[in-house]
Amino acid sequence: MIDVLLKSDPLRPGWYLSEEVQPLSPGTNRWRLNARSHVWRPPTDVYETEDAIIVRVEIAGMQEEDFSISLAGRLLSIRGIRPDQPERRAYHQMEIFFGEFLSEIELPCAVLAEGISAEYRSGFLRLVLLKDRPKKIQVVETL
Repeated sequence: MIDVLLKSDPLRPGWYLSEEVQPLSPGTNRWRLNARSHVWRPPTDVYETEDAIIVRVEIAGMQEEDFSISLAGRLLSIRGIRPDQPERRAYHQMEIFFGEFLSEIELPCAVLAEGISAEYRSGFLRLVLLKDRPKKIQVVETL
């Protein structure tokens, strides 16, 4: 008997089977685990000010050019690879993740793609995304 854990994800409604677990064929009780790299998610804060959405990602040991940031509609994706130290070792405790990471955030409102700034300092990536405000259109009377 195999225990299968269900995962929850704020970007997917409800519960789903992890992509690492797939049935070998429909209608069977045989399952296969995919052997692919483990993508992890760094601690991420998202908060709102009057004019902007602020995203803070705690991710030490990186360089500015190591990040790939994209915006598709209201979905912000931050990805990269934090390299591991190549020295040989025997761990007694391991809590610091390395390798490929991905943080996907569904923004609470529309933002201006051209109004995004990103800064990496002291182990924190900080993004400021300006909110897309409705534009006021003035009606003029013509004769």
